[in-house]
Amino acid sequence: MAPAQSKINSLHVAVIGAGAAGLVAARELRRENHSVVVFERDSKVGGLWVYTPESELDPLSLDPNRTVVHSSVYDSLRTNLPRECMGYRDYPFVTRPEHDESRDSRRYPSHREVLAYLEDFAREFKLVEMVRFNTEVVLAEPDGSKWRVQSKNSEGTSKDEIFDAVVVCNGHYTEPRVAHVPGIDSWPGKQIHSHNYRVPDQFKDQVVVVIGNFASGADISRDIMAVAKEVHIASRSNPSKTYKQLPGSDNLWLHPMIENAREDGSIVFENGKVVQADTIVHCSGYKYYFPFLNTNGYITVEDNCVGPLYKHVFPPALAPGLSFIGLPWMTLQFFMFELQSKWVAAVLTGRVTLPSEEKMMEEVTAYYAMRDTYGLPKRYTHKLGANQIQYLDWIAEQVGAPPGEEWRYQEIEGGYFRLATQSDTFRDKWDDDHLMVEAYEDFLRQKLITSLPSELLESGK
Repeated sequence: MAPAQSKINSLHVAVIGAGAAGLVAARELRRENHSVVVFERDSKVGGLWVYTPESELDPLSLDPNRTVVHSSVYDSLRTNLPRECMGYRDYPFVTRPEHDESRDSRRYPSHREVLAYLEDFAREFKLVEMVRFNTEVVLAEPDGSKWRVQSKNSEGTSKDEIFDAVVVCNGHYTEPRVAHVPGIDSWPGKQIHSHNYRVPDQFKDQVVVVIGNFASGADISRDIMAVAKEVHIASRSNPSKTYKQLPGSDNLWLHPMIENAREDGSIVFENGKVVQADTIVHCSGYKYYFPFLNTNGYITVEDNCVGPLYKHVFPPALAPGLSFIGLPWMTLQFFMFELQSKWVAAVLTGRVTLPSEEKMMEEVTAYYAMRDTYGLPKRYTHKLGANQIQYLDWIAEQVGAPPGEEWRYQEIEGGYFRLATQSDTFRDKWDDDHLMVEAYEDFLRQKLITSLPSELLESGK
């Protein structure tokens, strides 16, 4: 851990967003005796996890003047990882005695259960009192050694305030990335991004092409196949000759990427197959987007690489006054949010120190060079994947927290393997009950729960 400073600071901090990252950031900042204001443009906590049946009028979300719908959650969404490894460390995502029958007790629960968990978390730690709801940050910029934050509420009232620091927790599942398809401008069919997908009804009896086959792509293609005539998945991870029907379906095919779209309504895949398609669904991910942030060009987003950032959190020239929580992906999100928040809060207090600006920039430059050496595109800069344990445990060490539990890391490794190899059944069939038992026994030992769930006791562990 970096050496502590003798002076302990109590700062006035703005947190942008009251989703899973913003809530835990607010808690950790308050634990370090900072005063906190959380800005949330919605009327409730939860961020991404607040489901709405509404979607944007522009189905590809390309119009910069559109009315933005924040959530990208679709009605059938369930978690991609087991709940016990998903939650915050000292407030596990488990079923509790006070929960009624309306709650989802499944190991891979629905998005509604995740939102309920976040609402429970906010209530347990009295976080709502720090949140200004229906209030959007329209500008955050340096003002001398401090930060100027302009906000506007739903009634149109603007406010201009000065903070010691700004913590950006606005999520990155709102601004869609749309796949490039040669010839698409003259193709006559419809297009929609998964950001605006909610239910499959509109695809009844259609031939649908889904671009992308990870997480939402796999989910949505199976959702649609129940009503569509045919569903064809185009994925860049598939070899160019790929053409196969997915097991358990009679109308779902897997292809490589699209070669081109034609004026006659046909889609040509790299494997040479041609289909007459009605709609293309882009499950092609999202862009990091900070329209409110003015750093005079210091912070940039290039091919989805936000930089320069030390350890994905601190911009060297603006640290510690500006920080980002939640940018990395392919990791334990809530667990990472918590560790990053502890680090930011401790650095702002002065309890933990950062390297010099020069040293941080040296590390950022070395990280980019390593990425380039491995031939990875910039858009993978914030992908942790196999490096997540090293990253999470490094941050834990900075703040004096124990490393991640072995059962937690084994669960995410096995969870991602099942997601990749049995995407149609992984949420209801698994082979790691022993890890689930270990997790709950760990919670019990730490007095985070009062008893083991009945289903574990009945399994005869």
